[in-house]
Amino acid sequence: MADLEGIKKANRLISEIRSLQMKAFAFIAKTSMTTDDESLRLENLDQFQEASYELAFVSAEISAAEAFIGRASQLDSLVNQMALCFMVEILNRSINRFLRISQSVGLDDHEITNFYGNSEYTALRSKYGSLEFVASLGSKLCSDNVTQLSSNLSAEKDLMKTTFKRFADEIVMPIAESIHREDLDIPDEILVTAAELGCFGACIPERFGGLQPDDKPDSLSMIIVTEELSRGSLGAAGSLITRPEIAARALLSGGTEQQKIDWLPRLASGQTLCAISITEPNTGSDVSSVNLRASPTKGGWILNGAKTWCTFAARSELLVVLARTESDDSLGHKGLSLFLVEKPAFEGRNFIFKNPVGGELSGRSISTLGYRGMHSFDLNFDDFFVSAEALVGGENGRGKGFYYTMSGFSGGRIQTAARATGVMQSAYEHALRYASERATFGRLINEYQLIQIKLARILMFVEASRAFSHRVAQLMDEGEGQMEASLVKLFSCRAAEHVTREAQQIFGGMGYAEEVAVSRLFVDARVLSIFEGAEEVLALKVVARGYIDKAFAELKSTECKTS
Repeated sequence: MADLEGIKKANRLISEIRSLQMKAFAFIAKTSMTTDDESLRLENLDQFQEASYELAFVSAEISAAEAFIGRASQLDSLVNQMALCFMVEILNRSINRFLRISQSVGLDDHEITNFYGNSEYTALRSKYGSLEFVASLGSKLCSDNVTQLSSNLSAEKDLMKTTFKRFADEIVMPIAESIHREDLDIPDEILVTAAELGCFGACIPERFGGLQPDDKPDSLSMIIVTEELSRGSLGAAGSLITRPEIAARALLSGGTEQQKIDWLPRLASGQTLCAISITEPNTGSDVSSVNLRASPTKGGWILNGAKTWCTFAARSELLVVLARTESDDSLGHKGLSLFLVEKPAFEGRNFIFKNPVGGELSGRSISTLGYRGMHSFDLNFDDFFVSAEALVGGENGRGKGFYYTMSGFSGGRIQTAARATGVMQSAYEHALRYASERATFGRLINEYQLIQIKLARILMFVEASRAFSHRVAQLMDEGEGQMEASLVKLFSCRAAEHVTREAQQIFGGMGYAEEVAVSRLFVDARVLSIFEGAEEVLALKVVARGYIDKAFAELKSTECKTS
């Protein structure tokens, strides 16, 4: 039975944490106002970077706990206990984060420490926060071999999950280690089977040959497929649908009807593989500062400049390239346009494509710590010609490339959260199995309290990430959830680093050996907080800034009412 009273207490405590968080953001907004109180000064906001970063994570973690609790209220007692145990841990973290920044954001320490005397917090902490209770959960996971908590997926979604789980188990996992250790290209065995399963069309409407219903969005299917692929291998399978998903969203947002007809069916079937070319050597996460030039010429455009971190560029036959089409640099992001650049597929780590209609495109792979298989490339466009039809949206799309790119990325963050969940799930399964086989000092290690607690906490983070990403998928399908998509990426990607580290620790020395999968999972997890919006940029420029702007608007509204 679900502890409904405990859930009510948890939700009330979440509200109190959020009130304290918004009070801190209001202090930042008020302190950062210009002298005429009409706007916010960026230089002043920059003085609160560390505090804003901490507050962003308070919001991300509390939102994850809220999603987990919301799911727990509908399911069995084990889910309920795990969710409330996780809630206590997140409340403790939030209190500590507040105490760390209190003097910088106008919070009284007493406001924060009052939580320790709060009867509802005390009751939850007493029931679900003791080490003995957490260890008992871990013991149950081990004795019952619980690899995943029960869910409320529909029969259709459960079948989809089972199908892609089998693909990951039978096709991806047997070759994942060799792909990683030998830094190989993704073999056709994975690509062809993924295409046959409809993997590349997970985010493309049915009318264009994809799996998405034409009458309504279905982000949850993409989340489920991505998680299972990532459980198999982040580098060899988990990111297969990321690029077609970004390309499809951009085309659906701004492409001409002909561009949609020409490209979406090919992307959905896997006939054409694609890559996304946005980042440049000197811009990083600052997309609005992209500087690769697209100069108008007879019949089309000439591209000149460099790109970097273009994943899967060699194997892809379509590059979605963001370029500056306007000579007036002061236009900023309004001077950018998106192009569909065709090229042949290449194998290996380097390529040169001499365009028969003019110019050259060269690529050099970047050696990476993990996330191997797709390979990321530095690209150089040298007087490379593309036809007028390559401009997304045609002339009407000129200067709108930034917006089309952001539309493409809107699903990228929640998908990255799903990738993180898949990596964590794999780490948990490996650690659970190893703990049931490895004996030391005369006992299986899963009989020791510390290992039981580690396993319980690992699964809590996995399940919180899953619940949160499912919740955000629902919001996005309702036309909302942009802030939540950023929050779930913050939470899940940071959690993946912690979870894979803990799984590695359970393996001890063997966890550091390349032959053991958890070592690959550990280095793969590290990239998650970097791509699709670096953690720091996301926390400061998207999450914290969104809350600060909201606080600023409320302050202005209050001033208007009192004047």
